[in-house]
Amino acid sequence: MKNFVVKTLANAGALGVAIWRLQDITLTGESTGKKALTLILVALVFGLVNVLVKPIVKLLTLPLFILTLGLITLVVNALMLLLTSWLAELFDLSFHVEGFWTAVLGGLIISIVSWALNVVLPDGD
Repeated sequence: MKNFVVKTLANAGALGVAIWRLQDITLTGESTGKKALTLILVALVFGLVNVLVKPIVKLLTLPLFILTLGLITLVVNALMLLLTSWLAELFDLSFHVEGFWTAVLGGLIISIVSWALNVVLPDGD
């Protein structure tokens, strides 16, 4: 359970950095508390997308992973971020990613920041 909370907080922090750095990734809300809650809920959705959908997509695109020496990971991460944006709209969360190239850059930022936060934050159950 502790590991799940740590990973969710790391995702929320990484999403927060991407929202802060890229103007085409938006998170809106009336107050700071509402924005923080929305960010945590979006991090949960993003985590679920990465746990449930990403392994299937990676398996289906395995030949492309081999052919591009793993660079297709940037595209897969962008698609996961766009899927999260779409699901956030369905759940009436005020999070939106505008465009594929913004999603590629956002996915890259999220990957780097999430990795760094997972190194720093404690893990284990």
